[in-house]
Amino acid sequence: MVRVSRRLERIILDSKLLTEEELEEALAAQNGKGLPRVIQELGMSSEENIAKVIADSMKLEFVKLDDYEIDASASILVSDYTALKHDLIPIGFNGDRLIVAMVDPANIFAIDDIQIMTKKDIDIVVATESDIISAIEKFSRLDNSVDDMVENISSEFEDEEIEGDSEEGDVEEAPVVKLVNLILMEGIRSRASDIYIEPQEKDVRVRYRIDGVLHEAMRSPKKVQGGMISRIKIMSGMDIAERRKPQDGRFGITANNEPVDFRVASLPDIYGELIVMRLLRKDAVMLELTDLGFSKESLGRFESSFTKPYGAILITGPTGSGKTTTLYGVLNILNDIAKNLITVEDPVEYRVAGINQIQVNVKADLSFAAALRSILRQDPDIVMIGEIRDEETALIAIESALTGHLVLSTLHTNDAAGSLTRLTEMGIEPFLVASGVDCVIAQRLARLLCKECKEPYEPTEQLLKDMGIEVTGKIPTLYRPKGCKKCNNTGYKGRLGLYEILLVTEEIERLAVKEATSEEIKRVAMEQGMRTLRHDGIEKALKGITSIEEVARVTS
Repeated sequence: MVRVSRRLERIILDSKLLTEEELEEALAAQNGKGLPRVIQELGMSSEENIAKVIADSMKLEFVKLDDYEIDASASILVSDYTALKHDLIPIGFNGDRLIVAMVDPANIFAIDDIQIMTKKDIDIVVATESDIISAIEKFSRLDNSVDDMVENISSEFEDEEIEGDSEEGDVEEAPVVKLVNLILMEGIRSRASDIYIEPQEKDVRVRYRIDGVLHEAMRSPKKVQGGMISRIKIMSGMDIAERRKPQDGRFGITANNEPVDFRVASLPDIYGELIVMRLLRKDAVMLELTDLGFSKESLGRFESSFTKPYGAILITGPTGSGKTTTLYGVLNILNDIAKNLITVEDPVEYRVAGINQIQVNVKADLSFAAALRSILRQDPDIVMIGEIRDEETALIAIESALTGHLVLSTLHTNDAAGSLTRLTEMGIEPFLVASGVDCVIAQRLARLLCKECKEPYEPTEQLLKDMGIEVTGKIPTLYRPKGCKKCNNTGYKGRLGLYEILLVTEEIERLAVKEATSEEIKRVAMEQGMRTLRHDGIEKALKGITSIEEVARVTS
């Protein structure tokens, strides 16, 4: 610890928090501790009061670090030794500027050191010494704690593969291990759904997909590329000696008492190996359907289908639209000791107690179709198929739905009505499609407006008209993103689903048998009460849950 600057002593005296005698007593009792902490220990004032006085005097912001989401990629820029020496810690970024929390913002030597070390301009905030030391210790412990949390790593495999390979040996060096650990922990803290490690020509880019949008988090020197990738491959159970073929793996950690699985895929590219890690939070599949964004009306329509003992329910949408989460939301409701639930997936993303889950293995000739044929001999009540990809799987799924099983699956189409015509195009007889499918849901994920900073505004009539919103009286108030520290200045935090629920009624059955177009089927479904993805999104925008621009982005 360093002695506080003379300016800081003057601020404390001018604020009348202490008399000159009390200040001298505190200075004499420091013994390596920070002055505000000593003042608190002597009962003269609290650290927080002193920090707030300092912040007010220097026209800076006071930050309580317990309530602040510290950016791990910022904290790594300064060594623990330097942070403890100057009583400071980098906590985030403001554009290209580094935000640093300090006990003594008048310490110009500390500021110069950090600017030279990080090569960044600095924005200073004030925090208490106790909070800063606690934060430094927390991020310092990541080195050891993440290693203990990693599951499914074979130490024998690790020793055997690394030995004698200079490039892979880098994986055992502390800086690389710490860097990988912080990338993982920051991904969890940022609520990322995917982490991308992307070798470039001169460095390595790290990006996080947060709420469906990619954000660059950091760039690392090219020399750490081999060590980073080897470290992740070892954790995932991959062969680190194989760099020419794609590989898949997985591992799990527990961070802040939250279990998180990482599904990892490597792909060779021209500058090395591209690593993509999908974060699978086990608590995500335990959510109620209402938490996913189903309105009361939509949920009622959906429940009328999945509470039946038989029939096929199809969920459609692009990759990353939350189809699997919705499927598991239904399975959680249907998971009953009296029922036999079996799933066949590629891969099994979430592991749920009480459900029999089968992993597709093409090398062992266990395809979706092969697994389904065997499943039906197990007398299941409910079958969940990860994805219908071909005619054989589709036919078995539809026939299963017609023979007394409730079948849940996903399909790739743009809207709900298109699923019926897609099955016909795959070679399934129209009368089987009409009889077997009971419900189709199309879904997208839209970003939620940050509750802390969203701001109201009055939209133009042209904007409302373009979105198909009829204005009969007063123009409704909408909300738009602004950006704050709570949402990393994006204006959005979290996502919810937009849903289009098509129930296969007698009229739609007849249209399917006649091989009507998806547009004809969609028109009749809307007449019978189906709301389109766009309409569901508009309703949520009018309630201030999301923005009209976000609805347009995901439903255009």
